[in-house]
Amino acid sequence: MVFKSMDALGDGPEANYFSVVVIMDCEFISLSCHNFDKMSGQSQRLTVVPTVTMLGVMKARLVGATRGHALLKKKSDALTVQFRQILKKIVSTKESMGEVMKASSFALTEAKYVAGENIKHVVLENVQNASLKVRSRQENVAGVKLPKFEYFNEGETKNDLTGLARGGQQVQLCRAAYVKAIEVLVELASLQTSFLTLDDAIKTTNRRVNALENVVKPRLENTIIYIKGELDELEREDFFRLKKIQGYKKREMERQMASAKEFSEDQFAGKVSLQKGISLNAAHNLLSAAMEKDEDIIF
Repeated sequence: MVFKSMDALGDGPEANYFSVVVIMDCEFISLSCHNFDKMSGQSQRLTVVPTVTMLGVMKARLVGATRGHALLKKKSDALTVQFRQILKKIVSTKESMGEVMKASSFALTEAKYVAGENIKHVVLENVQNASLKVRSRQENVAGVKLPKFEYFNEGETKNDLTGLARGGQQVQLCRAAYVKAIEVLVELASLQTSFLTLDDAIKTTNRRVNALENVVKPRLENTIIYIKGELDELEREDFFRLKKIQGYKKREMERQMASAKEFSEDQFAGKVSLQKGISLNAAHNLLSAAMEKDEDIIF
């Protein structure tokens, strides 16, 4: 949106256009906020039918989510502890690797100086298969499989007599130095691979923990509150309906009793009028007077 001063716009059509643009943008922002609030309100609970059975299902899901959250939290803590231990080992291994690689380089230089530059060709001609090999295995840490590399010596070496004519001792020292370097490098590769694997596992576990804590559990709790509120409302409606039905039945019974009493009085008045030969109204008056006299006698 480009804002201009109203003094610069004046009273022309550009000023009217500016006011229209501002009004449209404000309406769009208001509508967007309303839609966002509506969507966020709908996402706070699940769309379910508020019944007792569904309430039990939601409670069971909440219990399962709570247990899963606790287990994932423990798993994340265990992976974090292992992650820090591996990080310390990587730092110490890299520090020692510098010294080992420096020693092996000096040993190779000494061997070349004593035995000559052709010593490497002699070594390569005598080597048919690698005497040191690397194999991998898996280690289970809190449900995460970490790859581990280790080197092993396959068979006896046939290069013990290499450089026998000149510089044999320096060649063997160089060989031992590079064996030590291979050991350190294999250990470092194993640690770094485990470091990356643990990093991905911790990120995934933390995402699951946050999803359970901030999305799944609040939705289930809000759904349970919603179902309880609806069930309470239905219970209040049923109670009010029963009270109304009970009141209606009571009034209907009173009306029936009044009509039955009136009918019996009419029949009795008719009999009296027939016996004494008077009108029905006079008979009613006599009955009323008799009842009043009876009440005076009683009280």
